[in-house]
Amino acid sequence: MSLLETRSLVKYFGDTHAVDHVDFKVQEREVLALIGSNGAGKTTLVNLISGLVRADEGQIVFRGVDVTAQSVHERIRAGIARSFQLVNLFDQLTAVDNVALSVFARDGKTRKLMALADSDQAVWQEANEVLRVFGLQAKARVLAGGLSQGERKLLDVAVAYALKPKLLFLDEPTSGVSTREKAPIMDIVTSVVRSEGISAAIIEHDMDVVFNYSDRIVAMHQGAILADGTPAAIRANELVTTTLIGTATR
Repeated sequence: MSLLETRSLVKYFGDTHAVDHVDFKVQEREVLALIGSNGAGKTTLVNLISGLVRADEGQIVFRGVDVTAQSVHERIRAGIARSFQLVNLFDQLTAVDNVALSVFARDGKTRKLMALADSDQAVWQEANEVLRVFGLQAKARVLAGGLSQGERKLLDVAVAYALKPKLLFLDEPTSGVSTREKAPIMDIVTSVVRSEGISAAIIEHDMDVVFNYSDRIVAMHQGAILADGTPAAIRANELVTTTLIGTATR
């Protein structure tokens, strides 16, 4: 059984068929890349699965349970988390504060950060451990707004990782960073998800990242799935090459 499966999923925005009867699967413990030119429907598909957008038709099944009608928070509790293309951090809080907030949210605690007592030291220990895993321990006390773009990207993924997901969606984790930062970021991210047995689905335009780090690639075009296969199969797919590969890196 797949970890996640969408069945004939539909989302229209007026006359735009953003997601048009899409059957999409994520398997256990895989790193999947979701590619396509701008407007192909990638982000809308992820928004539907994570609960930020409601489907017009179809089903979303996660770990054998229909989650189509569940809220964002219910899906997070079920094990679906995501990072964002535009980093979604509290810039006036430190790196460790950002991760700690994620831990508290995961555990259903609502107290404000500055009011947390010494009895919550386990949370801070966990937050610091998450930063260590992502190579950010030395930046624990640095304000998120003062981190480099590459560090901010890693922290955004770390915040999502702290929710302890089974499925982690990453929206362009290397966008806006220098070429030399891309491989180190992806090395850390893929090492973490693979070692923890987390499935990751990555929206990405950089084809070097896509082909070097994914187990499987799903190509979308005009709201539908154009192709689904291994990196070697996708590279050899003439339809994908002529339709997408030439535009996906722009």
